[in-house]
Amino acid sequence: MVQVIWLVLGVLTMFSVGYLGYSRYLANFVELDEGNETPAHKYEDGQEYVPSKKPVLLGHHYSSIAGGAPIVGPITAGVVWGWVPALLWIAIGNPLMGAVHDFVSLSGSLRHEGKSIGYIIGEYVGERGKNMLLWFAFLTIILVVAVFALVVAIVFNAYPQAATASFIYIALALVFGVWLYQLDLPFLVGTAIFVAGVFGGVFVGIEFPLALFPAGPDASYPAGTTVLFSGGSAVPGSGLFGANVAAWIPVILVYAFIASVLPVWTLLQPRDYLSSFLLYTGVGGALLAIIVGTVMGSASEPLTVNIDAYYGFMGTTSLPLFPMLFVTIACGTISGFHSLVSSGTTAKQLDKETDARLIGYGGMLGEGLLATVALSTVALVGITVEGGGIGQALPNFATGGGIILTSFGIPTDIGAPFMALVLVSFLLTSTDTAMRLGRYMMEEIVGTPETDVQTYASNRYVNSGLQGVLAYLLVASGRWQDLWPLFGGANQLLAALALLTATVWLANWSDTKQLISTGVPMAIMTTITVLALLYLAFVQNFQQKFLDSEWMAEATTLNMVSSAIQIVIALVLVGLALSLVKMGYENVREARSGPAPTSTEPSDD
Repeated sequence: MVQVIWLVLGVLTMFSVGYLGYSRYLANFVELDEGNETPAHKYEDGQEYVPSKKPVLLGHHYSSIAGGAPIVGPITAGVVWGWVPALLWIAIGNPLMGAVHDFVSLSGSLRHEGKSIGYIIGEYVGERGKNMLLWFAFLTIILVVAVFALVVAIVFNAYPQAATASFIYIALALVFGVWLYQLDLPFLVGTAIFVAGVFGGVFVGIEFPLALFPAGPDASYPAGTTVLFSGGSAVPGSGLFGANVAAWIPVILVYAFIASVLPVWTLLQPRDYLSSFLLYTGVGGALLAIIVGTVMGSASEPLTVNIDAYYGFMGTTSLPLFPMLFVTIACGTISGFHSLVSSGTTAKQLDKETDARLIGYGGMLGEGLLATVALSTVALVGITVEGGGIGQALPNFATGGGIILTSFGIPTDIGAPFMALVLVSFLLTSTDTAMRLGRYMMEEIVGTPETDVQTYASNRYVNSGLQGVLAYLLVASGRWQDLWPLFGGANQLLAALALLTATVWLANWSDTKQLISTGVPMAIMTTITVLALLYLAFVQNFQQKFLDSEWMAEATTLNMVSSAIQIVIALVLVGLALSLVKMGYENVREARSGPAPTSTEPSDD
């Protein structure tokens, strides 16, 4: 029986080699120089351009990128295809593709005044290319909101304690925002009080679990759970997910809507800060607990792998390993969402250019460690698809994490709800941050409104509300195995476009710059994700649904609308991406064969 510690040590070894070797080469390749003035210093305004110390910015950046996806993806992939394919893609793909993507997105933004990847691609291929990339990112954001709302609902159903703890966590973040920005009270004192409150919320959740509707026939709640409503058969989607999960989904979407339109100081900034403590404690504590529990034998159960190494090419849910494994793991290896954070956000706060190596490349390796912890938890629990469906594998991050934390003498009835809160806090952060980013993108696409339609499209309430409605319609498909890979495909295709942007930048910088480090990952991810999205559109939605008379006979109007939206989104994303790749290729060919371009890079003098 393979011990879980070998999964962790294998990944740590690969990541160490990548950081000590490859990231150093990349830093020299893009000529990072701590003597150069960064955008944070050049345009310092106390609002967006603010120089930040490296450890502080690393914490903020990591908290922003390490959402729920690197937990959900590896868990899903491990249960479908086995732990070996999932581990190999995390261990190899992360340092060679994901970390490269984050690093070049951050470095490229540094050299373009802290601008976003949309702005950068527009500099080289024109306004049309910029708008196409922004539309692509906007559609991806809707998928992010949809899948994370569903996952939070699933975890709340499995761990009603986490629902109570999450409400306390959000309330504390709101009060902390007032403490800092309205009352101007001491920061360190507030940190001590509110961080303690967040951890204390776990114990309140254990004592007072919360559910909206009674548990289904195959489920049960902890003793003492407060159930707010009876029945639930009339709740839309109750036949697909159960009444409690179906009811939580719109509640979470409403929360995301409210959070996305509030000023950032009200919730986003204080919540991100508080969640970083959950992140470090959950991920760091689990990694250390695996080592301690294995060496000392102090865990309540042997920390061994209890899922198969390989379930076959078609896995346990009849999904082909190629190309679906890669888009299923998604953010644990490479994430286009990170390019939105790295470029135009983190780039505005870098104190020194050389900090980009740790924050960009190293930050993504940290996300890979989170993915490894997630895979370890489900491998430890040993859940199978036959044991309750792929969606039910997700709460086992908390179940397995609780077992791992027994290495420190923490009972599972405390450790598991805590790990559930860790998962939910990541997911909630990603959900409302994504909706806010979607609003920004639409505003950038519209520009200065000239018509009534543009005015409504750029309105924060209309924009965020539209995202929530579309996300809800997507969730109505009721098939987790469709929705998650669709998100993963869109997100990783966005990563391919970010790598395309970096390749175009390098080609226009100098004809001596090699394009292999960014071009090869871009080509690989474009191929994988385009094939995956076409498979989801034509096979899993069109063929297996609309051409299946049995499915059509049982499907509701909401099911059919959801599947149709999935097909449209997948095909639109593929069309946008291929058009952008064509435009980027033409620019690279022109830059390398035509007159030497005017460089925007610092001179060697």
